[in-house]
Amino acid sequence: MKTKKTVPALMAVFVAIFVLVFLFSCESMGSVTQIGAAIGQATGLLSPAAADAIAKTGVAWGNAFEEITPEQEYFIGRAVAANVLSSYRVQTNAPALTAYVNKICNTLVINSPRPEIFNGYHVAILDSEEINAFATPGGHIFITRGLIDSATSEDTLAAVIAHEIAHIQLQHGLKAIRNNRRTQAVLTTLSAGASVAMSDQELGEATSVFSDSINDIVTSMVTNGYSRTQEQDADSTAMALLSLAGYEPSSLIEMLQALETNQPGRRGGFNNTHPTPAQRITNAQRTVGSYSVPDTRSYRLARFSAI
Repeated sequence: MKTKKTVPALMAVFVAIFVLVFLFSCESMGSVTQIGAAIGQATGLLSPAAADAIAKTGVAWGNAFEEITPEQEYFIGRAVAANVLSSYRVQTNAPALTAYVNKICNTLVINSPRPEIFNGYHVAILDSEEINAFATPGGHIFITRGLIDSATSEDTLAAVIAHEIAHIQLQHGLKAIRNNRRTQAVLTTLSAGASVAMSDQELGEATSVFSDSINDIVTSMVTNGYSRTQEQDADSTAMALLSLAGYEPSSLIEMLQALETNQPGRRGGFNNTHPTPAQRITNAQRTVGSYSVPDTRSYRLARFSAI
């Protein structure tokens, strides 16, 4: 049961938080709310617990709108990659094929809007017959042996890699972290008034957001897949990347048609983490006509066959 003394503190928490939200930029929320909380406690308007709640709420909102640096993006991606590799084994007995897919990747990114990232782009082949591919923040790309076997040309294989590069450049994985941070900031705000009865440990747990975000990205990539809109955006961006590098943009549609043939109604892999090939083909056909690229696919047939 709340005492009369708790009610003014409760009101002060919410008034202070929402005044600060409207008066100051999101980037300065953390420092501003800490100053406001200190003043409130010094003047006796807030109890120590209420002042602490305001300060920690400000930190949560500051984190929610803080930009993720390229270095952080890389290390987040490395942690996600480690989670992926706990379920898959890297194929190590095909160095020529690994070098080949990395050359394709380098050709795509060097002609892209974001050619450089903190530690570069790297492609690894997963020793699995499953038809699937993943891309983590920071440039880690994984393609299964089964998906490579489904490719009919270098251009269709480039389309797969371009789609994964698009997820990285559009920062789809990092959006899980941003959404998590903002959700947690709201929850911290809502619990701020009640935090006068919470321990420091409990409030600390309420403002912790980063560790769970790794699992959010893994879930999006490996279990649930990205949203249909994100997959469509990645396909559209992939066709643009193919065009910029001199590959045939319609190869994405050709690859999707091969996937539709190779795994009709099949469970797992692309069918779990992506919209159906038919849905993606329909979407890609709407925009593929806007690209005009000389068809040079025949020049790449020999090296694709050799690999």
